[in-house]
Amino acid sequence: MATPEATLLKIVLIGNSNTGKTSVLLRFISEQFEDGMPNTVGVDFKIKSLQVDDKVAKVQVWDTAGQERFRSIS
Repeated sequence: MATPEATLLKIVLIGNSNTGKTSVLLRFISEQFEDGMPNTVGVDFKIKSLQVDDKVAKVQVWDTAGQERFRSIS
């Protein structure tokens, strides 16, 4: 029996510097919270697979840097 193809959802976290975007991402992915994370340089992303009813959804969360010099990325 073939495994069903997963649906891919992409989420981009955008916001000012030092507002907790990376902490929210790590909380969602690893169910842990870390206060005082270092600043993201450029862009980072993580993927988590979720079971929704009888389907698999892959959630790809992009974490952008909040500094003004990285605004063009988002």
